[in-house]
Amino acid sequence: MTLPGRRRIENRMRERGLRVVMLGCGNVGSEVARLLWEQADDYVARLGAPLDLVGVAVRRIDRARGVDLPTELFTTDAHSLVTRGDVDVVIEVIGGIEPARSLILAALESGASVVTANKALLAEDGATLFEAAAKAGRDVYFEAAVAAAIPIIRPLRESLAGDKVRRVLGIVNGTTNFILDRMDTSGAGFEEALAEAQSLGYAEADPTADVEGFDAAAKAAILASLAFHTRVTTADVHREGITDVSASDVVSARQLGSVVKLLAICEREEGASGDTVSVRVHPAMIPRSHPLASVHEAYNAVFVESEAAGRLMFYGPGAGGAPTASAVLGDVVTVARNRLREVTGVGESTYAQCAISPMGDTITRYHVALDVDDKPGVLAAVAQLFAEHGVSIQTVRQEGRGDDAQLVVVTHSAPDAALGATVEALRSMGSVRGVTSVMRVEGGAE
Repeated sequence: MTLPGRRRIENRMRERGLRVVMLGCGNVGSEVARLLWEQADDYVARLGAPLDLVGVAVRRIDRARGVDLPTELFTTDAHSLVTRGDVDVVIEVIGGIEPARSLILAALESGASVVTANKALLAEDGATLFEAAAKAGRDVYFEAAVAAAIPIIRPLRESLAGDKVRRVLGIVNGTTNFILDRMDTSGAGFEEALAEAQSLGYAEADPTADVEGFDAAAKAAILASLAFHTRVTTADVHREGITDVSASDVVSARQLGSVVKLLAICEREEGASGDTVSVRVHPAMIPRSHPLASVHEAYNAVFVESEAAGRLMFYGPGAGGAPTASAVLGDVVTVARNRLREVTGVGESTYAQCAISPMGDTITRYHVALDVDDKPGVLAAVAQLFAEHGVSIQTVRQEGRGDDAQLVVVTHSAPDAALGATVEALRSMGSVRGVTSVMRVEGGAE
């Protein structure tokens, strides 16, 4: 497009403003709408054109909301709203796979750019959205999909585009971090800490998506896709939740100078036949000296390691209406600027196409607690079993308790498959009364 033609488009859009519609008006949507109305003059100053909210699709128009909007803005016909033809930006904050996917695709086909906070959809079928956006010549931005107000998507997409990211390690779910933090600081059990999280509004009545790691797994897939320029979906992510983390696990971690966190771990490894990518979400013990160990309450943090920049950490509130709305509106401003200039921003980058490494090949370490018979030769037999599976022991602690004893073993690094096989073999040893705890160990010196 010629410069005079572009200027005519910019002038026309400035005169009428950029038309924005929103899908959903819950906790996040209400905050987005409130900020659009309260900071309208600021957006004009930043963009040179108004951001006009011209429609909001909801399931029930008569429902009470956290913002007072004109009734005529609301509709239950979301499809008609996103396909009306004069919309510049569609904000999607309804979540889930459908109807969000169909509505986003319809919006792109109708000429609108999209800002979404939908981690589940992006992690499951982001490729379809990005392909549709490229075909339409429009944007799909999604900063709010991971860690709410923390700027991590744009740094991975743009700021580190000239670098090679090796590892992304993060606490990306506020609910589980609150629960584990309470278990560490107050000595509470899992159920007690969960109940407190629910009473404070950090956890849903049905906390499954959080405590079983589904939420973190979706975010890990998005982070890995961006960091390693490879399509990663939730199906590629090894996932374990925190429901089996006990108070004794937390105490054991403290005795080792560590703390238990639910971690999203994305790694890229060089190989003779090409680089591979591993992505996993599981509870792990990390040293209290690690920057992530000091992330408390419902906060999130993402630790990035790259070849040139080195180690970077991004920290802040990872959930909540206002923090998430901040990220949504940051994307809205960027997308609006692109619309004014009739350009698009960064799209999907999958050039690396790294193979996904199975969890069994991932190199990690284990903390294993065993109840064993308190008699001579047991420790030697346990050590021999570890050796037979190619796993060496870093430390071992034994405590006698009458006719039985507890062994606490921390291994050196080994393939996860070998470590898992060792644990299964321990369960069948005659002198082992029970394997009471198994947890991975991340970070720290071996």
